[in-house]
Amino acid sequence: MARVKGGLNAKKSHKKILKLAKGYRGAKSKQFKTAKQAVMKSMKYSYIGRKLKKRDFRSLWITRINAAARMNGLSYSKLMGGLKKANVNINRKMLSEMAVNDMAAFAQVVETAKANLK
Repeated sequence: MARVKGGLNAKKSHKKILKLAKGYRGAKSKQFKTAKQAVMKSMKYSYIGRKLKKRDFRSLWITRINAAARMNGLSYSKLMGGLKKANVNINRKMLSEMAVNDMAAFAQVVETAKANLK
């Protein structure tokens, strides 16, 4: 059987890694071995970052809802409990949008929650 040299495939994989490492400082963007390590680590951090982003946004929404609810005389937990008892299914993202942009509608939602707390 004839011998097959693997130069083309190795070059392709090296180019792919070095392309991802473009913009890194020093040897991390020039040498394959260090670039591969840097790219692997950055991919790991980007995966973790995508999960953290969801957590951070949810926290932001809750903070906004809590601030607006307290302006209407109710705490966040009481508001969410009242909405659950009233069978109002509105997510935190939309509640925070209402709290920021449409205070009148948010006040109506708070009144609905207050009515169902008793």
